[in-house]
Amino acid sequence: MNTTLQRGWLADFLMLAAIWGASFMFMRLAALELGALPTAALRVAIAALFLLPLLMAKGHWPVLRQHWRPVFLVGLLNSAIPFALYAFAVMHISTGLSAILNATVPLFGALVAWLWLHDRPGWSRTVGLAMGFGGVVLLVGEQASFKPNASGVAPAWAVLACLAATTCYALSASFTKKHLPSMPPLVAATGSQIGATLGLAGPALWFLPDHMPSAPAWGALLVLGVVCTGIAYVIYFRLIERAGPARALTVTFMIPVFAIVYGVILLGEQITPWMLGCGAVVLLGTALSSGLLKLPGR
Repeated sequence: MNTTLQRGWLADFLMLAAIWGASFMFMRLAALELGALPTAALRVAIAALFLLPLLMAKGHWPVLRQHWRPVFLVGLLNSAIPFALYAFAVMHISTGLSAILNATVPLFGALVAWLWLHDRPGWSRTVGLAMGFGGVVLLVGEQASFKPNASGVAPAWAVLACLAATTCYALSASFTKKHLPSMPPLVAATGSQIGATLGLAGPALWFLPDHMPSAPAWGALLVLGVVCTGIAYVIYFRLIERAGPARALTVTFMIPVFAIVYGVILLGEQITPWMLGCGAVVLLGTALSSGLLKLPGR
C-alpha cells in the first residue's frame, strides 16, 4: 500500500464508525413515527437515488445490467430484510444493545462460511466462535423476557430480530463470495439498494402510517438514507482502497462505542455494566473468529 493510499485512512475509519453508530439513533427517530417497514423502504430508496448518479458517472451501468439478478438478491439479504428488522428492534430495545448485537456480523459470517463454504476455522477462530456466542447468550439473557414492555412488544422479539438481521448479513457475504463475480463495489452498493427498494416497496405501502410524520422524523429519515447509507458506502469503499479490507472490517468494533454514546447523551438510554461486560466478550470473540486476533501457540 503506497503512502498516498494510506494517507487519511484513520479519518475515514473514525468518520464511518461515527456515521454507522448514529444510524441506530436515526432509525429509532424515524421508525417510531413511520413504522419499521416504511422506514427501511424509504432509507434504501433515498440511498439508491443518491448512489445511482455516481454509478452512471463512473460508467458502471452496463455491469449492473449484466449482473442485476444476483445483485438484487444481495440487496434483499444485505439491506431490505436487516434494515427492516433493525428498524423494528430499535423501537423496543436500546440503540446501544442493537449496535452491540450488530457487531456479531463477522461472528455469524465465520459460522456461515464454515457451514456453507466449508471454510473450516482454526483453533483460534473456533475459540472465538465459542466465546462470541457465549457472550451473546449472556447478553441476551438479560433481555430474554417475552413479557411486553412499555412499548407493547417483548424485548426478546427485538433481540431475535437483531440476530436474524446479522444472520442475513452473514448469508449475504457468503452468497456474494460464492456466486457474484468480481465487480466494482459501487455497482454492488447501488444495485443492492435498488433491489432492496423493489423488495420493500409493496410491504411498506401496506404498512404506511395513518398520519403525517413530523418534520424531525422526515429529517432523521433523510440523514439515514443519504448520510448513513449512501455517503457511508462511499466512505467504506474508499477505506477499503486506502487501508485494505482486513483493517476496514475492524470498523464493526467501533460502531457500538459511538452508538452507546449517542444513545446515552441524546436519547437518555441506560447502559448497564452487564451489557458493557458482555459486549466486550462478544467483541473479543468476534475479533478472534474473524481472524483479526489470534491466540498464541496453536
